[in-house]
Amino acid sequence: MAGDGPGSVYRGAGRRLGGDMTLREEADAIVRESIRQVLPDEAVARALQGREFGSGKLYVVAVGKAAWQMARTASYILGRRMESGICITKYGHVKGEIGGIRCFEAGHPVPDENSFQATEEVLRLVGNLGVEDTVVFLLSGGGSALFEKPLVSRKELADITDQLLACGADIVEMNTVRKRLSAVKGGRFAENCRPAKVYSVILSDILGDPLDMIASGPAYPDSSTCAQALTIASKYSLELSEKTIGLLNRETPKSLSNVETVVTGSVKNLCRAAAAVCKELGYEPHILTDRLDCQAREAGRFLAAIAKSHQADRKSLAYIAGGETVVLLTGKGKGGRNQELALAAAEGICGLEDTAVFSVGSDGTDGPTDAAGGYCDGRTKQILNRLGVDIYRTLQENDSYEALRKAGGLILTGATGTNVNDVAVLLIRRH
Repeated sequence: MAGDGPGSVYRGAGRRLGGDMTLREEADAIVRESIRQVLPDEAVARALQGREFGSGKLYVVAVGKAAWQMARTASYILGRRMESGICITKYGHVKGEIGGIRCFEAGHPVPDENSFQATEEVLRLVGNLGVEDTVVFLLSGGGSALFEKPLVSRKELADITDQLLACGADIVEMNTVRKRLSAVKGGRFAENCRPAKVYSVILSDILGDPLDMIASGPAYPDSSTCAQALTIASKYSLELSEKTIGLLNRETPKSLSNVETVVTGSVKNLCRAAAAVCKELGYEPHILTDRLDCQAREAGRFLAAIAKSHQADRKSLAYIAGGETVVLLTGKGKGGRNQELALAAAEGICGLEDTAVFSVGSDGTDGPTDAAGGYCDGRTKQILNRLGVDIYRTLQENDSYEALRKAGGLILTGATGTNVNDVAVLLIRRH
């Protein structure tokens, strides 16, 4: 995961730190191990190993962009205990056959005919289960499009979605309406499984892990109400058929006695994993937040400010922030939010000894680039100055990728197979 290009000064260079590692090597170790802990395979294994499911039949349903990995691990762990299962994921994400589980690929981010057909197969699978039976429901981001049975025509559903988008409705408002137009969203899938039990294992891609929002909450009680849905329709003067108005008046499940839910992979887990690795490397870790939600540049400057405040401390410190920042587009360069965060921090930590800031996307991609994120330390700005690169102008042009490439600060992991937001880390190493 070292940087490339003429500025690859971090690879094998610099003072050796605890465990005979450079600061950059420690950063790479933290990235590698923290992402490993939130891979779908690891997350599902934690949720299923050693768990008892009673004497009834056991079925697996996996939905989302990480569904194939999650289903494969479930099949391996449950083995012959599993009766059968279905996996629905996006096109190109099925990597092979899974014993006992039928795999379907479907449309994302817009549902298509394969989404509807695969969902019908799931509903047939769970339609006649008994009270002793259990459905292991493996859910990851992307499920809203992949798992759908609309209660209105596809044309009308698309028209309503277009109206909400054109009016500027936010995602909560959109989901409040769309959940009532679906036979599986807003807790209705779990109702379809009754009287069987549902053990829902979730890989979260939304800050704060709102369980009724992840993939529109197929197996979780819906917190929104009919009154809210009708208010939204009135607020935006939506043109709706009588059937749709009737559906908006039909309440979604507010309690589900047959469901147990566990969030086994999320940005919280990512932060905790990063903290654990930091501790192993000799740092005292501090998780600042797992809901970072601001401009990438500001997050980078904030971490740099923390670094300057703690330079006199005699112990090694690690400050961790998870979440998802945004990039303010002011130029036409190449980069991503994690690279921009790291480059923005480089200005503030210039000249600080054994101090580094790095930030990565857990899915291994950051913006329209092949990098997962970026790394900088007290020497980055000096290296860029020698190469004629001005950090301020680079950020204005949103060209963080090229600057970090030249300074050897790109973090390259390749696609990881998971997606639980981002993590940024400040390291201050002392001896």
